[in-house]
Amino acid sequence: MSNAYLRWFTSDMQFPFYIQYGGHEEDTELHRHADFSELVIVLKGHATHIVNNESFFIKKGNVFVINGSTPHAYRDPHDFQICNMMFRPEMLASIGPDLRKSNGFRALFVLEPFYRNIHSYASKLALPISSLDDVESLISIMIEEYHNRLQGYQTMLLSRFTELVVYLSRHYDTQERGAEGNHLLHLANAISYIEDHYLEPLSLEDVAARSNISVRHLNRIFRSYYQMTPLSYVHKLRLEKACKLLKQTSLAITRISYECGFNDSNYFTRQFTKMYGMSPKAFRQNQ
Repeated sequence: MSNAYLRWFTSDMQFPFYIQYGGHEEDTELHRHADFSELVIVLKGHATHIVNNESFFIKKGNVFVINGSTPHAYRDPHDFQICNMMFRPEMLASIGPDLRKSNGFRALFVLEPFYRNIHSYASKLALPISSLDDVESLISIMIEEYHNRLQGYQTMLLSRFTELVVYLSRHYDTQERGAEGNHLLHLANAISYIEDHYLEPLSLEDVAARSNISVRHLNRIFRSYYQMTPLSYVHKLRLEKACKLLKQTSLAITRISYECGFNDSNYFTRQFTKMYGMSPKAFRQNQ
């Protein structure tokens, strides 16, 4: 298995982005992206997509993101053409908080790629022909900008890339809204609700109801993805918030425990010590 590096495709590390049309007539070797992620849009034909040790049929309209640590390859391509965009994950930092909290974005750009790293996971986004036409038009503009490199082309590409991310995220959300067994979209819904309300009193029943699933199913998909329970995730967010307050404020530790959703400061101290290996007081002194 080989590693691929972004510098193989672009020497401009100030703008770590590369876009191309890719035509595969033969099998490709299994490889990892050492320092970049890849957004792939299948424009024509079909092939077998190898992810880890599993095989998936992909065809025109399929869209997926591969993160750096996930090995993948293409086998048995037939009239197979893709557009692949290679980018450093920090390019997504410019995405607004409204989109970052959307279920479609979380599922396509965050949960699916990570899930593939621990399980093989087929893409859940398949664009209809009319939508693929819109995406192809946008891709054409981006490739022209990339090759002509006129003044402001990086700003234009970042803008178009953001537009594409929004477009695909909306389609993922719309397409999967009524699908049976769509674990990732339910999980994205649960995470959004938790991250909006983790400083408030939360119960599993609340989170499950907001995600339109049972408590049992909520626990199952959370363990599958995060290797922790939903309540452990809530505690993790609260403790991370507590760390920030300990570093940046002089608030009393008891006050911080209440500000972060813990009703018992002793319980807060035990949980903090368990996670960080030191008490909140020692943590503040070390800072």
